[in-house]
Amino acid sequence: MQSGCSSFMILLAFLVIGAFEFESGFATTVTYDHRALVIDGHRRVLLSGSVHYPRTTPEVWPDIIRKSKDGGLDVIETYVFWNYHEPVRGQYYFEGRFDLVRFVKVVQKAGLFVHLRIGPYACAEWNYGGFPLWLHFIPGIQFRTSNTPFKNEMERFLIMIVDMMKEEKLFASQGGPIILAQVENEYGNVEWAYGVGGELYVNWAASMAVSLNTTVPWIMCQQADAPDPVINTCNGFYCDGFTPNSPSKPAMWTENYCGWFLAFGYAVPYRPVEDLAFSVARFFERGGTFQNYYMYFGGTNFGRTAGGPLVATSYDYDAPIDEYGFIREPKWSHLRDLHKAIKNCERHLVASDPTYMSLGAKLEAHVYNNSEGCAAFLANIDNNADANVSFHGNLYRLPAWSVSILPDCKNVIFNTAKVCSSYENKMNVEYNIASSAWYWYEEHVGFWSDSSFTEPGLLEQINTTKDASDYLWYFTAPEGDGPLSLNLASMGKGQAWVNGQGIGRYWSAYLSPKEGCSDHCDYRGSYDSNKCLKNCGQPAQTLYHVPRSWVVDSGENLLVLHEELGGDPSKITVSTKSGHGVCAHISESDHPPIDLWEPGSGFNQSSPEVQLSCYNEWKIVSINFVSFGTPTGQCGKFSHGNCSAHNAIQIVQEACIGRRRCSVPVSVHKFGDPCPGMLKSLAVEAICSL
Repeated sequence: MQSGCSSFMILLAFLVIGAFEFESGFATTVTYDHRALVIDGHRRVLLSGSVHYPRTTPEVWPDIIRKSKDGGLDVIETYVFWNYHEPVRGQYYFEGRFDLVRFVKVVQKAGLFVHLRIGPYACAEWNYGGFPLWLHFIPGIQFRTSNTPFKNEMERFLIMIVDMMKEEKLFASQGGPIILAQVENEYGNVEWAYGVGGELYVNWAASMAVSLNTTVPWIMCQQADAPDPVINTCNGFYCDGFTPNSPSKPAMWTENYCGWFLAFGYAVPYRPVEDLAFSVARFFERGGTFQNYYMYFGGTNFGRTAGGPLVATSYDYDAPIDEYGFIREPKWSHLRDLHKAIKNCERHLVASDPTYMSLGAKLEAHVYNNSEGCAAFLANIDNNADANVSFHGNLYRLPAWSVSILPDCKNVIFNTAKVCSSYENKMNVEYNIASSAWYWYEEHVGFWSDSSFTEPGLLEQINTTKDASDYLWYFTAPEGDGPLSLNLASMGKGQAWVNGQGIGRYWSAYLSPKEGCSDHCDYRGSYDSNKCLKNCGQPAQTLYHVPRSWVVDSGENLLVLHEELGGDPSKITVSTKSGHGVCAHISESDHPPIDLWEPGSGFNQSSPEVQLSCYNEWKIVSINFVSFGTPTGQCGKFSHGNCSAHNAIQIVQEACIGRRRCSVPVSVHKFGDPCPGMLKSLAVEAICSL
């Protein structure tokens, strides 16, 4: 059987993926063996995603977690953060968007598990790697080595976090969602520099963490010498070749990079979903059972939380859920279908180790057998040539750099390289600073006069030493309840505040190199952070996230700019999303939607179909393009090709206009046959709006 693309494009899954959902996200015992984490006595395949709670606001946490669950995740992974502005030694801040307990409870309420990466060192492109600044001033301290002042503070922090979770009954043994905890972070990358002190520190950290009696397993990522019983795990773009340091430990992947972080002066990196899905499928194909996306939702480096001299304010990371909390297509849907396919193999994956089979040069299969049957992964790891292979007496077509998943060792229900075309056409309500929606602030009320600044908590902190008419502005927020975007392309370099909240630093004057980007990035072959780039010759970032909860809907909002190089504030705009486009291109040869696959019985219908869905409560308001026949091109640039059914647009309009979701069979029984004897497909472009 030939594999086909995931046969629908969907922007938001509104139905619970019951086939691979844990009951209420609760557990009582968590252990592990060589194959997997063992939850309440059962080995489990777990799909996880990183969501950093301070990089958005508590008001939107439930929506982000819901979309993560709808995308097929079982676990939410997060570092522990505290407000680094707290200046007093020994003091930590866990309120507002730093409210760790509230976040964990949001995840619990959604029915998902939590992997709590306590650290306390996080890196995460966070200022000072997550350490509070006051730690630096403790006499005699040396970070992350066998140093008594540092170990005292680290132990105190871990005890505080563990006790905080225990008090709220959030560990699995207490009926809570936390099934894993992490101590330290990627220390193996730097341990060599500390000599014997590094080795002593690793052993101390592991022993100290285990002694806290969390009742859940501890992990150390990128730590080949993690002492038993701490599990060492892999971080990277590919981890299918990873082997734990003990035969009693499962293969776990804590950071699979969905893209890369954004930096001022650099082009924007992104990772094609075909390659991301390939890396995930290869990991499970070769024996992995726990995989985490870094990031599944990246969010924003508000205020001065961005670490390093060039890390930008956006921490979007080309994640399946974008910086503003909207689903990114086709990444979200393609991964969701991948998760469904893997979960359909779960009972086989956890029952045995894989058996390797060579199918030819750079062609291979891994087969999982148990008493109920078998599941198989067929892989073409060549980065150029497609191939036909024979497996169990059937022929299969494997695109280059792809994995096909067969939950019954016969039928392909997913191939990593077959992605439904999709795009998002942003429709914004935009207000210009020079328009009637903006007002000059003409009074002499403040301006930061020096370049070494601390983030203000209250406007009373502003110095009143200079006419601020060029730096302080009031604006009226666009209507709606969605997040806002502040366009600072006309400015130079500085920082911005809205109603006293730090939006982050901007650097529009620093352009990326003009070379190195391309309109099309070939997903085939190994990926790194410089392979796929866009926006060459432009600022790394011009749009800045303003959470809706930080503005007043009816009234004036204060925008404060600290500009170092000069710019034109009159060209600043603020906008909000008021609609989006959806698109799909499905062939007659594609298999039906993966949701219609039933273990033991196969697909419960024979026809592929186009499925479209709008965000939230938006509905499909117009159909911009339809062609059933031989359409060509890509989403946003389709043409009819050599033949097209004359009634196609009316059929799709009747099925979809005014609905939040719709489906249309890709079949001559629905549209007639405009070109007999030819393989036909259906291409649709639609607009969703309020």
